[in-house]
Amino acid sequence: MNKRNALRLIAAGAGWVGVTATLGLGLSACSETKQSFTAVDITGADYAKDFSLKDADGKVRTMADFKGKVVVLFFGYAQCPDVCPTTMTEMAQVKQQLGKDGDKLQVLFVTVDPARDTAEVLKAYMGAFDPSFVALIPTADELVALAKDYKVYYKKVDGKTSTSYSMDHSAASYVYDTQGRLRLYARYGAGVPSMVSDLKTLLAS
Repeated sequence: MNKRNALRLIAAGAGWVGVTATLGLGLSACSETKQSFTAVDITGADYAKDFSLKDADGKVRTMADFKGKVVVLFFGYAQCPDVCPTTMTEMAQVKQQLGKDGDKLQVLFVTVDPARDTAEVLKAYMGAFDPSFVALIPTADELVALAKDYKVYYKKVDGKTSTSYSMDHSAASYVYDTQGRLRLYARYGAGVPSMVSDLKTLLAS
């Protein structure tokens, strides 16, 4: 091979390297950046996808009713002494700190104590935190099936009288994106700032 042909091959090789580098940069720029959350990312989970439950007004609700909003779903009961009121108070603060995006947040409270949590009780309970929060009231049978589907725990703990019992229950929240897809598992106690940050990330996507 003479010197002139050798120089041509080197130049051609350099050209391909340049093209490859350019294409590589283009692909890198087009790739989707993985979102980072404080809560546990459970995107793609095959459970807790939907429900069909009556709210405190007797209207049957499903996840489709809240499309366009991020949804935070929590299981609790009105006579809960600590975890439930703390969580609802924090969610009211989260909504406030979201500012103009607060209207894009929907909090759902599913009672694990339908025997005592009547529509009237839950209307008053939600109103104490934020009137936009929606309480959902399953029947006893619906609650059994729902708890299995959502992998949540609840158990009646007897008190001194038949009506003074308490309920042990899971304390985390499920978070759905604006398309109704399950995205996050938010543990109790994570705090307001982390929830605000995670919801802003979902709203921006």
